[in-house]
Amino acid sequence: MRARINGTEIYFDVDGMGLVPGEDRMVERPVLFLLHGGPGSDHSSFKSNSAALRDTAQLVFVDHRGSGRSAPADPKTYTLDQNIDDLDALREHLGLERISVLGSSYGGMVAQGYAIRYPERVANLILVATAPSFRFMEDARQIVNERGTADQQRVCQWLWEGTFESQEQVYEYYKTMGPLYSARFDAGKLDKGWPRSIRNFEQLNLGFTTFLKTFDLIEQLPSIKCPTLVLGGAHDWICPPRHSELIAERIPRAQLKIFANSSHAIADDEPEAYLAAVRGFLTYCNK
Repeated sequence: MRARINGTEIYFDVDGMGLVPGEDRMVERPVLFLLHGGPGSDHSSFKSNSAALRDTAQLVFVDHRGSGRSAPADPKTYTLDQNIDDLDALREHLGLERISVLGSSYGGMVAQGYAIRYPERVANLILVATAPSFRFMEDARQIVNERGTADQQRVCQWLWEGTFESQEQVYEYYKTMGPLYSARFDAGKLDKGWPRSIRNFEQLNLGFTTFLKTFDLIEQLPSIKCPTLVLGGAHDWICPPRHSELIAERIPRAQLKIFANSSHAIADDEPEAYLAAVRGFLTYCNK
């Protein structure tokens, strides 16, 4: 499905019932928007690792503007601020008063910004393997320099310098970096799933050379009052767990869970524990 909002066309998909039959009445489930990483990735991985949450919430998978199956837009609008405002416009387009939001990696940065800018619109917030400021990049560089192979250090230069030139380079980057992104990395699984995804490397380049180098939400995190669950991977190289810990410290009454056997790809590294954590949180918040 597509929505015309803020001068562009956003792709979204819906999975699961919003109203389910109870014994004597219809029971309303929370509407959970899932925000992907990148910048410039798409929602497709959520359909492999998070679609089972349809038994707890009505899921809305979103491709950010210019990402995935959303329409190309003016590159000047490929920003964190615009993604935040697009999310609220999509909420309004769907006629929803309040939504739950799950953001992973870059999507978690959008989710934090949304909860800060539109607090009255957020029922629950789930932040997965993300960071609250530009400082994550300095930590990630250091980890790659200490733990990465020569090949991993080489392909990371494309990320730090914003110099990806083709889809083939993006694929080489993710295949080379796979063992750092996931504790259970499977090159065959990456090969099989890659054709399902659509990557906008222009957005990736822009993000890592512009707004991701300056954004900082740390001082605003205490303004987030909705129930919040923060999930981090103990071995995450690009959003190290200390950033999840900082988010949980700053957001009042936030719950924190660090997955001991996960890197950045928590939903793939510890799928059962990830689903249980999200289900448990949503169920508790919506009693």
